[in-house]
Amino acid sequence: MISDTRTSWVLKPAVHAACIFPITLLVWAAFTDNLGANPIEAINRELGEWALRFLLMALAITPLRQLTRWNGFSRLRRLLGLWAFAYVSLHVSSYIVLDHFFNWSDIWSDIVKRTFITVGMFAFVLLLSLAITSTKGWIRRLGKRWQKLHRLVYLASFAGVVHFYMMVKADTREPLIYGGIVIILLGWRVVTALLRRLRRVPSSHPQKV
Repeated sequence: MISDTRTSWVLKPAVHAACIFPITLLVWAAFTDNLGANPIEAINRELGEWALRFLLMALAITPLRQLTRWNGFSRLRRLLGLWAFAYVSLHVSSYIVLDHFFNWSDIWSDIVKRTFITVGMFAFVLLLSLAITSTKGWIRRLGKRWQKLHRLVYLASFAGVVHFYMMVKADTREPLIYGGIVIILLGWRVVTALLRRLRRVPSSHPQKV
């Protein structure tokens, strides 16, 4: 099993490098004019998709830890979650800057009138609240409420999938796959929570002498 030292010095830098790689490719594609006929849409969509992928990877950490019984995976959950937030922030920023060039009246009109934008902004606000409260200080302040608050990540994931589904319009296979993954991960959490409760409940049958 990988030691904590290797997790810190090998695995974490490798995960950081992997998370930086998509944005590096996107920047290179922009410089080499390889973003297609609508480069702004390509940038926005690519950033959004990677945000959703990293979010699902972060959610998959707990099942991986439980299956492998290696607690080192827990050290990667927050890291992947913050990278997901970084990509969703870039996604929203590209929408504000490249799509609308800080035209706040048009942006507000979009949020109010276009449902997929409304859902996407809802997901962003949820992820923003989770990112802000992900520090050790907030964990101490919130105590047991912190875990309850951070379960909203599943709602944010569903909202992200719905936003993607409504945006693509035609080929919905990819968002449906992501939606299935969210359902499986949420189902895993529910089943494991129920099993833990069942283990804690004492048997109601009298013991045989």
